[in-house]
Amino acid sequence: MSDTLKAVEQIRGQSPYQVPRAPTPIDLCLDGNEGVLPPTSLLEALGELDGEALRRYPKTAELESTLADYCGVEPSQLVVTAGADDGIDRICRAVLEPGKNAVIPVPTFEMVPRFAALTGAEVRRVESTGGVYPVEGVLRAVDESTSLIVMISPNNPTGIAATDEQIEEIARRCPQSLVLVDHAYVEFSDQDFTDRAPTLPNVVVTRTLSKAWGLAGLRVGYAVACERVIGWLRTVGGPYPVSKLSLAIANRWITRGVPAMRDFVDHVIEEREALQALFEELGHRPSKSRANFAFARVGDGLWWRDALAGQGIGVRAFPDRPGLEDAIRIACPGDRDDIKRVESALRTVGEPEAILFDLDGVFADVSHSYRRAVLQTAASFGVDISTDEVSKIKARGNANNDWRVTRELLAERGVEASLEEVTRRFEEFYQGTDDTPGLWTEEQLLVGTSFFDDLAERNLHLGIVTGRPRKDAERFLDHFDIDGYFDTVVCMEDGPLKPDPAPVQLAMQQLGVTRGWFIGDTPDDIHAGRQAGLLPLGVVAPEENDREMTSALLRAGAGRVFAELEELLEVLP
Repeated sequence: MSDTLKAVEQIRGQSPYQVPRAPTPIDLCLDGNEGVLPPTSLLEALGELDGEALRRYPKTAELESTLADYCGVEPSQLVVTAGADDGIDRICRAVLEPGKNAVIPVPTFEMVPRFAALTGAEVRRVESTGGVYPVEGVLRAVDESTSLIVMISPNNPTGIAATDEQIEEIARRCPQSLVLVDHAYVEFSDQDFTDRAPTLPNVVVTRTLSKAWGLAGLRVGYAVACERVIGWLRTVGGPYPVSKLSLAIANRWITRGVPAMRDFVDHVIEEREALQALFEELGHRPSKSRANFAFARVGDGLWWRDALAGQGIGVRAFPDRPGLEDAIRIACPGDRDDIKRVESALRTVGEPEAILFDLDGVFADVSHSYRRAVLQTAASFGVDISTDEVSKIKARGNANNDWRVTRELLAERGVEASLEEVTRRFEEFYQGTDDTPGLWTEEQLLVGTSFFDDLAERNLHLGIVTGRPRKDAERFLDHFDIDGYFDTVVCMEDGPLKPDPAPVQLAMQQLGVTRGWFIGDTPDDIHAGRQAGLLPLGVVAPEENDREMTSALLRAGAGRVFAELEELLEVLP
C-alpha cells in the first residue's frame, strides 16, 4: 500500500471533526469563536441579484479585488477560498506528498494535521511551551524534506501569536519550505503579516471572514502570497469555491462593515483582558491570547465546560486531545451583558459561596418511604402502580408534591379522588398510626457525616430546599443528627414548590450570598436551580434507572449528573 493510501486509511480510522459539546441546553454559544452578529440589512444584497446568480457559475474576481484593497495587496496576490479551511487544504495538497514532511507546532488547529496527513507526507509535531512560538524547536525539526512549516498566529486554541520577526526568520532560514501563516484571528492581534507575505517567495497567509467579520455561515476565506504561490493554490483548488450568494454578502460587508468590525474587535480585546485577569484571580493559568477568546489551564477542562453549560454557556474543552485535558477556551461575546454573565458564571464555578441540596433522593433514601407511600396509597384505591411509573412521572417534571403525583397517577388509571382524601391516606401510610409504624422510619442517610464535615471545612454555606413539610424535613435531619450542618432549610410551607425558582432564591437570600450550586435528583430541581441563577447539578436517586434519569436531568439543564453524591467533593474547588 502506498504512503498516501496508508495516510487515507489512518484518517478513515478517526472520527469526523466535531466540537465535543456538553449534552445540556445552551443559549450562549461561546465554543465556536464566531464573530459579531452582522446586521440583517446585509441580506439586502441578495435582493439585488436575479435568477442568473443561481444559474451561472460564480466568479470571485470582484471580492478578490475588494479584499486586496482592504489588505493592501494586488488582486493577483490573493485568492478567495471556501473558508480558511479550504485555503489550508489547498496549501497542503500543493506542497506535500509522500517523502515530504510538515512541521506543525502543537497544540494547533485540528484540521491542519489532518489535511497534511491526507497527502501521505510525514507530520512532525513540535511541542509549543512557554507561551511563545517555538522557533528553535521548529528549526530543529526541519530538514531538506520539509516542504511545509505551519504558524497558526494567533494560535488556535491557545491564542499565542508569532511576531513578524519570527515569521521572517523561519522563512529566511528554511527557503526549501513554504511557511503557512494562518491569520484567522489576526484582527484581534497587533501582529499582522498579510501585506508583507507577497514580498517573500515562501510565505502564504490564510484569513477568514468567520471571526471578526461574523460571517462563518457564508464559508468565505482567502489566501495572500506572491503570485507564484497563489497560482499553485488556484491550480489545486476548485474553480468555483464560493456561491454567488456568499460572494455578494461578503463583498458588501467588507465594503461597508469595517467600522462595525473594528468596534467589535475593541470590545473583544477589552473582554479578553478581563477574562484573563479573572482566571488569574481564580488561581488558574491563562495564556496571553491575542485572538477573540481566552484560553486557560483550569485543572479539569471537562468539568469547567459542563459546569458552565449548566448555566447555559457553551465553551470549548479538549477531552480527547493530549496535553489539553486541563484547558478551556471561551470566545469573547463582544456584548457587555453577555460578558458580565460569563464572568459571574466563572466565579460561580470557581468560587461558590453556598451549596444547596434537595433532600429526598439526594442524601435521603426515600425509596422505601415516600415512594412506597405512593404505591400503597394507590393500592388503597384499588390501583396497582409500579415504581417505574412513579419514576417516569418524576422525570417529566412538575412532580414535586407526592400527594399530587399520587392523585395524577390515579387519574391516569381512571380513578378520580379528591386531593384531600389522597393526602389523608398517604399521610396515614407515611406517618404511621398507633398500631403501625410509619414508612418514614425506613428512610436512610445516603452519605456519611464525613461528607458534611468535608463541606464544612471548605467554609461553604449549606442549605436545603425541599418540597417536604417542615416537620418531616426537620425530623429527618434531627434523626440522623445532621441538622447542625445547615444554615437554612426551605420547606413546602415557605412558598411555591420547584420547579419555581422562588424557594431556591429564598434560601440564597437567607444565606446572604449570590453564588451557589444546587444539587437535586429530578428535573424540577434542575429547572429551579438554573432559573435561580445557580449551577444546577444532578444525582441519580436509589432505584432510579441510571441512564434514563441521567438523560432527563441533562435535558433539564444539569451541568453534570453524579452517580453518587460523594462525587461532588471531587469537583469542588
